[in-house]
Amino acid sequence: MTVERLVVGVVTGAHGVRGMLRVKSFTADPADLTAYGPLTDASGQTEYGVTVKGEAKGQLLIQLKGCTDRNAADALRGTEFYLDRALLPETDEEEFYHADLIGLSAVTEDGMALGTVRAIFDFGSGDMLEVSDADGKVVLYPFTRDVVPSIDLAGGRLTVVPPVETEAEKGADQ
Repeated sequence: MTVERLVVGVVTGAHGVRGMLRVKSFTADPADLTAYGPLTDASGQTEYGVTVKGEAKGQLLIQLKGCTDRNAADALRGTEFYLDRALLPETDEEEFYHADLIGLSAVTEDGMALGTVRAIFDFGSGDMLEVSDADGKVVLYPFTRDVVPSIDLAGGRLTVVPPVETEAEKGADQ
């Protein structure tokens, strides 16, 4: 399943008293947030007039058209900015948009179901896949070629080879 609209940024809070916003950009280069085309809401119906003003503490500082004071900026916390997928560059063979991985079934090499990919995190040392099983138990797996040797987007699944550390934890539960 291909996602047609991708989240490329989210408002994390206000900056100052004149309506500027702090935005976490999910683009490869955060400064490219507005470079691909107009930012919209999830439906694509509302187009945001965005001007990038700078950067602070690893986040973009933007001015949103019509947002002129801190109260208006605070009210936008959590607002997500979307782009049409067609406006973004094609991924390379070994590259994926997070939205394409979220929702995939995670299975072992012998086909045993581990759960569903719920999120992807980057804690600084590389991406981690959050996989939750039917009981709601969550396990984080490093998103490396050794741990995730194959991804079948068309088939809606990826193969996970749980690291030894995960296997040891599993044995301790029994």
